[in-house]
Amino acid sequence: MISTILEFQNVSFSRGSRLLLDRLSFAIETQEMVALLGPNGVGKTTMLKLASRLLQPASGNVLLQGKPLADWSRQHLPRSIALVPQELELPFNFRVEEIVAQGRVPYLPLFGAGTTRDREAIESAMEAVDIVGLRDRPFSQLSGGERQRVKIAIGLAQQSKLMLLDEPTQHLDVGRQIELIALLRRLNKRGITIIAAVHDLHLVAENFSSVIMLTPEPAWIAGPTAEVMRPDLLGRTFCVSQSDLAQYCVSPPSDGLAQVW
Repeated sequence: MISTILEFQNVSFSRGSRLLLDRLSFAIETQEMVALLGPNGVGKTTMLKLASRLLQPASGNVLLQGKPLADWSRQHLPRSIALVPQELELPFNFRVEEIVAQGRVPYLPLFGAGTTRDREAIESAMEAVDIVGLRDRPFSQLSGGERQRVKIAIGLAQQSKLMLLDEPTQHLDVGRQIELIALLRRLNKRGITIIAAVHDLHLVAENFSSVIMLTPEPAWIAGPTAEVMRPDLLGRTFCVSQSDLAQYCVSPPSDGLAQVW
């Protein structure tokens, strides 16, 4: 039986006097691969931070595995959900293996040392994203694509079943974008639910099962990729002509959308 892993129930959020998210509602099932779309400034990063409890909604509820985020302990929440940020700022020049090891912090007792299980989880995470050979390299010396793999490895070391990625293909060339999306698809097949904010519409149709699209109004639409990737909806979201968007679209619409503004 398919179960819901993440749900937003009428979630609203304001930044100062500006309403950024307005009654956002959707449900994501286990092992879905979801693209989060929308122009800059509409709240994609905010939504991911709300989903990981880095921000609190002004109203509404966010549920993880059917339980409000507020009811999750600080120790257990990171074991179930991992946020991969756009940028990873490090105060020191850590080696790759040291950075990936940070994913085990939720499992460590206060002032405790890592166990064999922790070391195995770190090694497995590095193997999954093919960075074992980089374990002793300083993070500052890595390419953009290598850095993204390290950040994903941190999430894998957490052994969470839900991974949120904020612009994972940003600053990558086309080849590295394709490699990274292929990696996310492999992780998804292993049972990890993926929600990724993406800008390149070319990557969406063939790789993501569902789409959540945010607009400047603010408004939103959520549903299967084939229902959301339509010229009329994309045109209104990104303020471009429908004819210019035909190449990104999947199929004519039906009635499967969660909401149309």
